[in-house]
Amino acid sequence: MDPEKLWPDPAPDTFFLERCLRQKGYQWVGGLDEVGRGPLAGPVVAACVILDENCDYRAFVDSKVINADNRTRLYKELQINGATIGVGIVSETDIDRINILQASLLAMKKAVHALPLQPDFLLVDGNQKIPTTIPQQTLVKGESKSASIAAASIVAKVVRDELMDQYHLHYPEYNFQQNRGYPTLEHRQAIKTHGPCAIHRRSFKCVKEFIPKT
Repeated sequence: MDPEKLWPDPAPDTFFLERCLRQKGYQWVGGLDEVGRGPLAGPVVAACVILDENCDYRAFVDSKVINADNRTRLYKELQINGATIGVGIVSETDIDRINILQASLLAMKKAVHALPLQPDFLLVDGNQKIPTTIPQQTLVKGESKSASIAAASIVAKVVRDELMDQYHLHYPEYNFQQNRGYPTLEHRQAIKTHGPCAIHRRSFKCVKEFIPKT
């Protein structure tokens, strides 16, 4: 993949914020993103990534604009080339218990805690800060503004897709390998036909209507 082809000309500097923060004394700047707010099944997964200051940051873009093979390749490159990575996972049970927004914030907090070192600044995708004393800045559409957030989106997407592949083996009738738990017509029809399975989010519309009455 040629990352230059993914950007308009001239390409934006998506490492500008990280560079500025390092100049201000923040050595470990972590980008945070989550995947899985919209699905009807499975967990929400977040990642926090601290990129090496000498990395080719242009390779890391929003996970939604690259295909699965390139996401996997970039995840492996992050692991090989010195990125610091933490992953946080919140189950469908906890999503039902605390709601999807709070579950997403909790997954991001878990991702930070999973890092082998504590970052001293966080760049958080979206407009909601996570519960932590670490200084942080929210960025709406952060994947297009911060390479660290984009890298986190790639990690979170790869990890969640791998989990849904495993769930597909247990519940093939829902085709999680293809829909990843999102509310496609086929998936909604499968819920209607078979009822919800153990990993469906029972508080979500298109699922709760088909929970057997007790």
